Parts: sequence; structure tokens; C-alpha cells
Amino acid sequence: MPYINIRVTDEQVTREQKRQLIEGATQLVVDILNKNPKTTHVVIDEVPIDNWGVDGKQYSGTKKQSS
Repeated sequence: MPYINIRVTDEQVTREQKRQLIEGATQLVVDILNKNPKTTHVVIDEVPIDNWGVDGKQYSGTKKQSS
């Protein structure tokens, strides 16, 4: 039973984009690992940008500086 966890920042990821992520990730394990899609679970976690870091910095601060 594959379990796929996708984490993204909470920046307006649409319902359609989430559907595509779930469909695509499922198809990937079907194609590469020959797993059954009926037993493949996909969870998408949306992380607030204050709780995300990149390059040693809080992403929310980095994003504001680049705007």
C-alpha cells in the first residue's frame, strides 16, 4: 500500500491543481513501481509560508523581499 505525502506552501493551490497532483503521483507509482492505484494513498499538506524555510531563511520573509 503506497503512501505519498506531498507538501506545498499554502499559496492558492487550486482544487484542480491538487486533483492533478493526486492523479499524477498515483500514476507515477503505477507506472514505475507497478502498484495498484486502488491501494495508493496520496495526502497533500499545505504548509503556511511562515513555517517554511529555504536558504536558511523563513520563506515568508524571502517572498516579501522579492516582491
